Amino acid sequence: MNITEIRVRLVKKEDSKLKAVASITIDECFVIHDIKVIQGTEGLFISMPSRKTPEGEYKDIVHPINTETRESISAQVIAAYEKQLSEESKTE
Repeated sequence: MNITEIRVRLVKKEDSKLKAVASITIDECFVIHDIKVIQGTEGLFISMPSRKTPEGEYKDIVHPINTETRESISAQVIAAYEKQLSEESKTE
């Protein structure tokens, strides 16, 4: 599996833990939208797209099924977020 494109939209709200929303393209043929980049107490992490159930729980709609894939997606999305953040700060 190769991530062939990552698009990042920065969230501009002050005091928000949500820092960005990303979309990834896998092997130029499958897209996952609404991956959230969140600032946690121990640093940045990603949250996969989810839906609220009638019981009020959130369930992932799509997610990696092994640790290696999750870590790879996370590292690449966070790197793309940091690059986008750096580019935006240069233009201000």
